[in-house]
Amino acid sequence: MVRLPRLGIAGALILLGSACYDDNSARDSDQAASSTGESAGTDAPTGTGEPTGSGGESDSDSGDAPEAFEPAEPVLPRLTATQYRNAIEHLLGPGLPGMPLEPDTNPYLFYNIGATTTFLSELGVQQYEEAADALSRAVFADQARREALVGCVPLSPGDGCVQNFLATFGRRAYRRPLTPDELGRWTDVAAQLAEGDAWRGLQFAVAGVLQSPHFLYRVELGEPDPGDPTRLRFTGWEMATRLSFLLWNGPPDDLLLDAAGRGDLHTDAGLTAEAQRLLDDPRARVALQEFFAQYLDLARLEHVSRDPARWPMFSPTMTASMRTEVQLLVDDLIHRNDGDIRQLFSTRRTFVNAELAALYGVAAEGASPITFVPVELPEDGPRAGILTLGAFLTMNAHETITSPTNRGKYLRERVLCQVIPPPPGDVDTDLGDDENMDAQTVREKLEQHQKDPICAGCHSIIDPPGFLFEHFDSIGGYRTLDNGYPVDATGNLDGMPLDGARDLAEALKTDPRVGRCIVNQLYRHATGRLPELSETPALEALEQRFIKADHRFKQLLLDLVVSEAFRTVAEETDA
Repeated sequence: MVRLPRLGIAGALILLGSACYDDNSARDSDQAASSTGESAGTDAPTGTGEPTGSGGESDSDSGDAPEAFEPAEPVLPRLTATQYRNAIEHLLGPGLPGMPLEPDTNPYLFYNIGATTTFLSELGVQQYEEAADALSRAVFADQARREALVGCVPLSPGDGCVQNFLATFGRRAYRRPLTPDELGRWTDVAAQLAEGDAWRGLQFAVAGVLQSPHFLYRVELGEPDPGDPTRLRFTGWEMATRLSFLLWNGPPDDLLLDAAGRGDLHTDAGLTAEAQRLLDDPRARVALQEFFAQYLDLARLEHVSRDPARWPMFSPTMTASMRTEVQLLVDDLIHRNDGDIRQLFSTRRTFVNAELAALYGVAAEGASPITFVPVELPEDGPRAGILTLGAFLTMNAHETITSPTNRGKYLRERVLCQVIPPPPGDVDTDLGDDENMDAQTVREKLEQHQKDPICAGCHSIIDPPGFLFEHFDSIGGYRTLDNGYPVDATGNLDGMPLDGARDLAEALKTDPRVGRCIVNQLYRHATGRLPELSETPALEALEQRFIKADHRFKQLLLDLVVSEAFRTVAEETDA
């Protein structure tokens, strides 16, 4: 993980600001220089990569865990593109133009980890500057909108109306009250750049705030913990930010900031009450869907294509239908039923529209191309859980043939949190099209890999569970033949013999690694990094509470936010 050596987070804030404005724009006096570094190097892959290490081992099983929890050092997460848009709408209101930003990366599955492990490029800095300028101009060019935003009409640059607005706006943008020096500097900016027009001055001040590192980054430095002098606790303001970005994927509202100011977020009861309030808000549904979209890698569906001549059931809307199906299933388990979230991998309940019903061969009364209805998959059928649904099966297959390797790797890494290293760079992973397979099935091709000592280490771990999905073709349809030969969908999971994906679904019902992995994936997302070994006791305690709560995901979130792992941080070192 990329940290900020020598400078530390506090020092890095000086360097992470964006470009300054001069006579045509506001100067952000919080910063002394522009960020000019390119994307920082990291041991973690950027994009959709996974942890590297010994094949098949859990990424949290290496080393000897300490008996007592010790917090990790702080990180400095930049707002992701979605978080930035949510923050802009929170500050300035809806309906503003969308602005291009530097693309997010998602090492170890999550954009929040990418946000803590990369620096902005020069282009990224320029994009923030241009966005701040365009957004502030759009707001202040509209008289009704600017008066609604400011809440008063300034009579002169820097007057009481200006100061009151900047104090309120700054608190919402920085997610904490401005210091007297900060308020004074922004008041000076509004006055000095006004050129006799108080609205003009406010426009430039707002543009400057939107470029400040205190807005663009989630600064979490901590403060002395009264209960333990060996560590720091996050301040109430920092806790408000951590809570809102976890549960809303956006900034805290005024009520949450008020709770922080009262000290409520330093108590279990206060934290739980606010977390429950946030979970009851519609924004939480959107944020939790975003977590599961990253965890389950649903974005890959956008890049799936199939030849309609070869796959006549595969329509231009099929992948969107597959994504909606998973989203409805997640929402059903978490919000409608508040059930065991592990059922994602074993339930026979799903939601289909007309084209998915046809693909699965199930009756779905009331379904249409745009209407999804709940269905129970046949008890004696081949499907149960999302690993037998179109989204997983399609995005983990090739255009013309299946991929037991991709399907097995997905199971290992995302469902069981095991570490699978990438293949050697000089290995040819192309199995060829059906027409070039010499009358061999995909399974027979892959079994040759297990005879090659270079490939056997990983393929012997990935392929046996991947073979369990061989009854499903490249678009997730059921089949009995592969290239004209009978399908063999037998395999095993860590030596347990299984026959088909339904057997796997039954095995996953009671596999303790599934719940443990969900805890770990959520923790990565919530903290923007991989867990440190010193945090293992807290994660184990969180897992035990998850078990006692019958694996209900909303309760896991509530338990996480009151855990010491979410509320404390180590003092940053220079090493």
